[in-house]
Amino acid sequence: VQLQASGGGLVQAGGSLKVSCAYSGRTFSRCAMGWFRQAPGKEREFLVAISWSGDSTYYSDTVKGRFTISRDNAKKIVYLQMNSLKAEDTAVYYCAAGIDVAPGSRYDYWGQGTQVTVSS
Repeated sequence: VQLQASGGGLVQAGGSLKVSCAYSGRTFSRCAMGWFRQAPGKEREFLVAISWSGDSTYYSDTVKGRFTISRDNAKKIVYLQMNSLKAEDTAVYYCAAGIDVAPGSRYDYWGQGTQVTVSS
């Protein structure tokens, strides 16, 4: 049972970045997957979630219209495409496996996080 986030890095404001989360283990079959982030000195923030089938998604107002979540169950990877990045998007980004895309759903498994830094 493992979640591995990758793809973070340094990008200029206005730029784009795509982070990935590879998951392994039967536990994740039919799990919703979510992306969260945590900036220094701030609480962890929910960003977006996607259902196992990919048919349902839920975006926070903070990233709606700029970020896009997708998943490839055959490859067991979840992606987060981030466009129009701002300095305030700088944070450690985490993927997690949960029950449902609905707000407030429980996430039981977490990846180690990948750092995204947006320079202004």
